[in-house]
Amino acid sequence: MNVGVIGAGYVGLVTGACFAEFGVNVTCIDTNEGRITLLQKGVVPFYEPGLEELIRKNVNEGRLQFSNNTAESVKKSDVIFIAVGTPSLEDGSADLSYVDSVARTIAENLNGYKVIVTKSTVPVGTGERVRNIIQDIRNDGDFDIVSNPEFLREGSAIGDFMRPDRIVIGSGSERATSVMRDLYRPLYLIETPFITTDVETAEMIKYASNVFLAAKISFINEMANLCEKVGANVQVVSKAMGLDKRIGPKFLHAGPGYGGSCFPKDVRALLQIAESHGYDFKIARSVIEVNITQKDRMITKIEHALRGAGGKTIGILGLSFKPNTNDIRESPAVHIIEGLLDIGANIRVYDPVAMEDTKSVLGQRVTYCSDAYDTATNADAIILVTEWNQFRNLELERLKGLLKHPVFIDLRNVYEPDRMRKSGFDYYSVGRS
Repeated sequence: MNVGVIGAGYVGLVTGACFAEFGVNVTCIDTNEGRITLLQKGVVPFYEPGLEELIRKNVNEGRLQFSNNTAESVKKSDVIFIAVGTPSLEDGSADLSYVDSVARTIAENLNGYKVIVTKSTVPVGTGERVRNIIQDIRNDGDFDIVSNPEFLREGSAIGDFMRPDRIVIGSGSERATSVMRDLYRPLYLIETPFITTDVETAEMIKYASNVFLAAKISFINEMANLCEKVGANVQVVSKAMGLDKRIGPKFLHAGPGYGGSCFPKDVRALLQIAESHGYDFKIARSVIEVNITQKDRMITKIEHALRGAGGKTIGILGLSFKPNTNDIRESPAVHIIEGLLDIGANIRVYDPVAMEDTKSVLGQRVTYCSDAYDTATNADAIILVTEWNQFRNLELERLKGLLKHPVFIDLRNVYEPDRMRKSGFDYYSVGRS
């Protein structure tokens, strides 16, 4: 079986490399010639643990290749995955212009039966939209449309693909469903649950999943804020909640709010989908509001701890929206830094992999440091924003000696308050006294 993956971004590259690892012949296609040139040299344009090694292995073994010739790749592929971006428009809806463009290119190059799969996160009705575009151009085309949403977490995407919680196949064709099951055959060996449904339901599953997880984060952050007011410990609250099997422990970690490329975009998109159908999705609206407010509350917390941040030098540990990725899209760290710069703070920053990406946003308005200790040097406070492993066991005495004032603001609740205070720090966290 020959597979084409159109879009060599995060989802497309992980999908292509992992299918190649399954033994399938895969071509990843992108119109960005520079990106394709880098990939052909074995260079991945973003950070994802293990991905570069997986790509090189499968390129060397002849199962994975890269191309910017979409027409040729469509013609030789049996299954075509659409994995292009669907960014937010100003009204929160998903921009489907890239999907539409790919659909037209596929239509122009149909040369036999194809299974066309939307892998990108797309609004309900996109599968039918793609079908109509293709049929308008090629009313004699032999193809089926499938929705196969991805559930990849940045930082652990390969494991998520190879050992998924479930595979969702949305299709109105037994023929296409059979092809997809064959493609995912290696997962039968590990008894992965398969959910087979119609295209529209599959499209909705992805939004429902992401918005629910975003809601869990917003809920625990609201609980953290209340815990601070009543003197309770949100970590103990969330642990006890998570032991209830109906709730579960994941996504119950209080902090500065969610970011990244998925949750913010998908919550906005679901809200817009609801509005376009005359439904006021109040929970989705509140999730967005709480998340924005939580990021702003962190700035207020920092100002309070420092008795005013204007003119102060502040060290920031972590820039990516989560560990094990260089993705800074809607990162709480960037939002907090922007807010602190607006009130006149001097900012020193360090992140293991996201420094270059941050420079494209913050430029020279901040000082880029070589490690956590360099970041703390002569700073009035150090703030832990992204919980990279290397920040979990800092040399506290060394850190304190480098700081101008021993103020440690832990926005991920990595350290124990009693230990930090016994070590001589003015310590602040989220939802704990």
